[in-house]
This record gives sequence, structure tokens and C-alpha cells, in this order.
Amino acid sequence: MPAITSPPSPPRLMSLDALRGFDMFWILGADSFVYALHETSQTAPTKFLATQLDHAEWAGFHFYDLIFPLFVFMMGVSTVFSLTKIMEAEGRAAAVQRVLKRGALLFVVALIYSGGFTNPWPDMRLMGVLNRIALCYTFGGLLFIFLRTRILVAIAIALLLGYWALLAKIPVRDIHLDKASLAQQAQATGDENLAEQLRAVESSPGKNPSGVKDSPVWTAVRRMYFATTNRVTGKYEMGYNAANQFDFEHLPARKYYIFWDPEGLLSTLPAFVTGLLGIFAGRLVQNKSVSDEKKVLWLLAAGASGVLVGFLWGLEFPVIKKIWTSSFVLVAGGYSALLLGVFYWIVDVKKWRAWCQPFVWIGMNPLTLYLTSNFLGGLGFEKLARRLTGGPVKDFFDRHVAAGFGDLVISATAVALFIWFARFLYQRKIFLRL
Repeated sequence: MPAITSPPSPPRLMSLDALRGFDMFWILGADSFVYALHETSQTAPTKFLATQLDHAEWAGFHFYDLIFPLFVFMMGVSTVFSLTKIMEAEGRAAAVQRVLKRGALLFVVALIYSGGFTNPWPDMRLMGVLNRIALCYTFGGLLFIFLRTRILVAIAIALLLGYWALLAKIPVRDIHLDKASLAQQAQATGDENLAEQLRAVESSPGKNPSGVKDSPVWTAVRRMYFATTNRVTGKYEMGYNAANQFDFEHLPARKYYIFWDPEGLLSTLPAFVTGLLGIFAGRLVQNKSVSDEKKVLWLLAAGASGVLVGFLWGLEFPVIKKIWTSSFVLVAGGYSALLLGVFYWIVDVKKWRAWCQPFVWIGMNPLTLYLTSNFLGGLGFEKLARRLTGGPVKDFFDRHVAAGFGDLVISATAVALFIWFARFLYQRKIFLRL
């Protein structure tokens, strides 16, 4: 009787692993290397790079603002390949079970990553980067399982337009939810004590009034907030928009920016679209009836269009990462598609792969590296690097090479450490899969 063999698994999309590794490369500490390089050389190019590796303060777009949405986009691409494989082998029910289980586990890991139950309730952050990734994966995965692409496109458009309508048309209270403005308002009403307390508050755990039970500062601010009866529309300023005010009213536990959260409730809705854009790209790459060259052209054209339309929309609805505006979704999604197109052409079409191997090592184990960096504490791998090349080693390079060169050595050591660790895990086939 002939042996029964299962069909071979399709090869991994190496360009996606490499792009994911490229994204994680900056998260894990390569940005610190650029900062240290700029402090050492102080040239126009290093100043430009250092600026791009920091978030825009509010409206605007820097390269570092792309890191998070690019990861969500790539998660959408991966969803297409992983869930298609499960549905073909085990059916739709198994795929649903996979999505719900993985989404729930990732959300629990996110809570632990943010401190878990270290502090008493409500000093616990419920919404963060990993939490948003978990929600985007669950939402996008379930929609992918049950709905066709045309319906997904309609949902994406409805979410972007609906979010714009919420922020542009819904009246909000005429009050700025930032400690400087609130302190000024408290002082104007003669409450000097509250004004001083507001100026002194911190967003760190244990000191953030949104995470302190029965906090007098939080209670006083809520009283000021609900006493404000004047309403305004079309506001997109920091702490002065519908998304931030919705978090203040409805998001429980500790908020990252004291009164609101950059990964808040309303702003998660357009973030779902970022994942859907990745699903659209994944379906294109998966489509065997389209040649590789046309796939690249489609990705580049769609990416360029997204960036252009996003910035044009941004003239009316600003490009703001911290409330994930619809224009930001298009700009970030556009750049993500452009990067995927370039990586796909170089790595999977032209087969030029030697240069990207370190990125592949990192991209195959993003969650392991991200969590390891957190558990090391502080600056993650850079903290470990300081134990190896800080102190007298740093002073030696600062004295004998150039001022600030010691920090450059520390940052380079940190980069070498996480690349080595990624290679170690890859060679031993150790991969964390939730």
C-alpha cells in the first residue's frame, strides 16, 4: 500500500519576515545607535536621522511613527497566509478557534507586559501597543474568515469615514485635558492647591492619578470637566478632541497620558483598518493568477496613492498617530505597502537575500525579542550592553576617541546583542507562537 503523504507546505514569504525584522530592528534599540551617532558627530544627516527616529510631537509624520502601524499591517498580511492554511486543512471553525485563542493570549501577555497586577487596581493599563495588536488581529482575523474582500473594503471605508465624522462633527467639551491647561484653569478659579498638584502629577505607575483609587486630583478634574457646558466641534488638538475625551470618560484604569491614552478606545477603530490594509496586501501577494512583477507594481501604486490621499486628507483631518486619524491610517498604510513592495521585489522576486538574513532572524521571533527586551528592564538590551561596555570602558572611548563615542559603543553593543540572540533562537529553531 503506498504511503500517504500530505502536500508540502508553501514556502514562507521571506520578504515579510525580513520586513518584520527591519521593523523590530528599530524597536529593539537601533534608534539609540543613531541618537548616539548624532551626539558624536552633530552633522545635518545625523540630525535628520535622529529627528526621524523620534515620534512627531502631535500632528505630522516621522519614520518612527511608521513602526507600530507597519507591524499591524504586516500582521494583516500574515493573517491571510496562516488562516488560509488552517481553513484548507481543518476548516473554518478551527480558524475561528485559532484567532480567538491567539487574540486572548496576546491580550493577556500585553497586560503582563504593562505591569500586570504589580500595583493595586486601578493602577493597571488596559490599552497599550500589544493590546491594540491583539484587538486588531482578532477583528481582522474574524472578518477575513467570514467575509469577502469587497465587503472588507466597504467596512474599511466606513470605519475611516465614520471615525472622521465622530471627531469632526460630534461636539466636545471646551476643555483641554492636559495638566498644564487644567492647572491654568484651576488657578483662574482660585484653586491654587489643585493647580500645584496638577503641575506636579506624573504619568508613571503609582503616581498617575488615573490609576489611584479615589484620587483627589482625578476627582477635582472630573468636576471641572463636567462643569464645562460650552461645546465645540472639529477639534484635533492634544487632549482637546473626541477620542481623548471619550477615554477620559469611559476608559477605566491608568491612562498613559494621565487623562487619555494614545492606544485608547475610539482610536482603535481606525487601527482595525490598518490591519485590513495588510489583509488586502496579503490577498494580492497570495493570488497566484497575478505575476510577481504585477504584484510589486500594485503594491507600489497602492502605497503611493495611500500616502498622497492621506496627506491631502490631512489638510482637513490632520495626520496624527496618537489618535490614529483616518489620514494617518492612509499615510502609514501607504508607506507600509511601499516597503512591502520593495522587500518583496528584492527578497522574493530577485532572490537577493544575503543582506537581509539578520532581519529574518529578528522577524521570525518578534514577540520573544520584544518581551525579552522588556523583562531586561529599562532600555532592554541597552541596559545589558551598559554592563559590558559602560563605566570605565565608556570613559576610555570618550577620552581617547571622541566625546560621546562611549555611548555609541554601548548602543552598537546592544544592537549586536539582540542580533546575536535572534540568531541563537533561529539556529536552534526556538520560536514563540501563541
